[in-house]
Amino acid sequence: MSTSSPSVSSWSANKTRRVWSLVKKEARQVVRDPSSIAIGIVMPVVLILLFGYGLSLDVTNAPVAVVLEDPSPAATELAASFRLSPYFDARLMTSMREARDLMLARKVDGIVRIRPDFGRRLSQGDAEVQVLVHGVDANHARIVQSYAQGAVGQWAARRGAEGKEILTGPVIVQSRLWFNETNESRYFLVPGLIVLIMTLIGALLTSLVMAREWERGTLEALFVTPVRPEEILLGKTIPYFILGMIGFVLCLLAAKFLFYVPFRGSLIVLTGASTLYLLVALAIGLLISSAVKSQFVAIQITVLVTFLPAVMLSGFLFDLRSMPAAVRMMTYLLPARYYVTLLQTIFLAGDIWAVILPNAAVLAGMMIVLLWLTRRVTQKKLA
Repeated sequence: MSTSSPSVSSWSANKTRRVWSLVKKEARQVVRDPSSIAIGIVMPVVLILLFGYGLSLDVTNAPVAVVLEDPSPAATELAASFRLSPYFDARLMTSMREARDLMLARKVDGIVRIRPDFGRRLSQGDAEVQVLVHGVDANHARIVQSYAQGAVGQWAARRGAEGKEILTGPVIVQSRLWFNETNESRYFLVPGLIVLIMTLIGALLTSLVMAREWERGTLEALFVTPVRPEEILLGKTIPYFILGMIGFVLCLLAAKFLFYVPFRGSLIVLTGASTLYLLVALAIGLLISSAVKSQFVAIQITVLVTFLPAVMLSGFLFDLRSMPAAVRMMTYLLPARYYVTLLQTIFLAGDIWAVILPNAAVLAGMMIVLLWLTRRVTQKKLA
């Protein structure tokens, strides 16, 4: 016992020293390489500003033509509700033909027509408001249509509260949006942006690490040293893990202080989930880089299997339930899907463990499998 203990301690110290040397070497490489700094620091900042300020699914100041064909007080009040709404840039007119010409010229996105018999039919309880929407952009048209219906509904509710005749029947629907009361698209777009940043840093940068070593021939020099494959991978992973966490902190600060996204969960839970996903992304990049041994091929494969799916198939921009069943089944293989769910839940709803635990467990399982595959692919031998 007394002779084996120093041997084990010496072996552990040597291993730690070898890993630390590789970490310092890779850190110097990151600092000296402008492309690593650009992808790891500059590009996340650009993406945060671009997506945060430039990408929005909300509609504000939508140009609409309000055709007022009835001079009654009720009709005038309804037209005024559109002119005072922050969602519309309403143009008041009396000619339906003029409004139609504006729609055809794409100078307005919709027409709200208040018919000549509006006041009379309102007193009878069957008044109608015609809403015509330009349907070239289907999603934009649905939003404008829903906003117009909401404006009419609010007008009717105000008249009902004042004891006047209303458009609706005796039942009035009162709706509320849970977790996003202001209905701001940036509240779920900005958390989803963290997925892109972590994928970009984790997978894209590490996909070049091993392939670059293969192309430069520096791995052969490592093969003749006592360093083990797992120590090589660990030395390559730690600097990029730190770089990824820096990107995570930048995204978190931007979400809180630039875009004022509510944060209702635990910072510890969010950090743990982000750590799991970053390790998955790092493992994917190292696995691809170790397998193909070419920087050009590695980066092409990485973009194809990580970054593009993170944008298109993770639920970051598009609702997964609206996709075809076959495509929706494919999304279960993508780690970005689970991370998007975790981020949006922790940010907007809080620590909902029924959502957090299953998704975190899937990410942990993916991390273990991918790291094991990376270790199997990385061998101290020349092909």
